[in-house]
Amino acid sequence: MLNRLIESRASRVAAPAVLGVIILAVWQFVCRAFHVPPYLVPAPSDIADTLGADGSLLLGSLMVTLKITFFAFLLSVVLGVAAAFIFVQSKLLEVSLFPYAIILQVTPIVAIAPLIIIWVKAPIPAMVICATMVAVFPIISNTILGLRSVNPGLVNLFKLNKATRWQTLSRLRVPSALPYFFGGLRISSGLALIGAVVAEFVAGTGGTSSGLAYQILQAGFQLNIPRMFAALLLITVTGIVLFMLMAMLSKWALGGWHESEMAN
Repeated sequence: MLNRLIESRASRVAAPAVLGVIILAVWQFVCRAFHVPPYLVPAPSDIADTLGADGSLLLGSLMVTLKITFFAFLLSVVLGVAAAFIFVQSKLLEVSLFPYAIILQVTPIVAIAPLIIIWVKAPIPAMVICATMVAVFPIISNTILGLRSVNPGLVNLFKLNKATRWQTLSRLRVPSALPYFFGGLRISSGLALIGAVVAEFVAGTGGTSSGLAYQILQAGFQLNIPRMFAALLLITVTGIVLFMLMAMLSKWALGGWHESEMAN
């Protein structure tokens, strides 16, 4: 049983890693064999050279993007959980307010980001607000779904034992909602990064407050395509790391008692 578990976990890492190496090898071979110019499609070696040469510049921009992502994600969790708890207190509140949360989600951020950037003079807070608007909805919807997905028999049991609303919420609804909440975290963390990058594109801030999106714009203007790919690689790796961190947090919180993590 233990050997099967180890083999299963190893295959989850080895299979995508081997596929990635094959894709990179084919990419490198095609670029070199057909003499593809770097300003069209750079080879993986060109991207690696750019990461080495421009590493300090790109890492500095990555820190700015990560700062926006972190604050937007944190704000999304606080606002999303607070909104979900308010919504589940009354069906009337949920019916009245939840459509506005949907409107917030379906409104394209690129359409309203310029207004937010105009209204909020400071660039970093403006971009945090934009990214929060992108990332908050999965927290709201997943937490509400979890708080309402409670076994009716358990609800009746709590009522028979004359449990207060607070006891029912803290001892029944919140534990039942945790798997849904952590699922929302996985989605929201990636959306916070996407929202931060989109906000940076719209803001177009340079200097010390320039994120990776600004470096991508500048690389496009200068036809420095290897730097553009290097910045995209950093964004992609950051998104993967955020997802893995949320998965590890879910495993740590639920692994000892919930079947969704105990089975993995």
